[in-house]
Amino acid sequence: MEQLEQAEVEHAPPGYHDDKDAVLKRLRRIEGQVRGLQRLVQEDQYCIDVLTQVAATTKSLQAVAMQLLEKHLDHCVREAMVAGGEVARDKVAEASQAIERLLRT
Repeated sequence: MEQLEQAEVEHAPPGYHDDKDAVLKRLRRIEGQVRGLQRLVQEDQYCIDVLTQVAATTKSLQAVAMQLLEKHLDHCVREAMVAGGEVARDKVAEASQAIERLLRT
């Protein structure tokens, strides 16, 4: 029974599935910010102006990461908790590792 529940959790659509278009829109906006950064460097703009835009781009990426993490916790981890057992332990450990990676950035 637990193997079936684990397979169901593993093959479920990602937590951001319902917001996929919004996530992609935000990522395209960030892609534009990165192209803008390249343009600033190409045009030999003032270092502080480039750094300001780097900070803005970093914050944008962090916001996407937080949105994805929230969806993962609300969808994937919550479903694993319902399944219980090893599935739940694995998903909690996976989420903890993801949070740790985000905090290192």
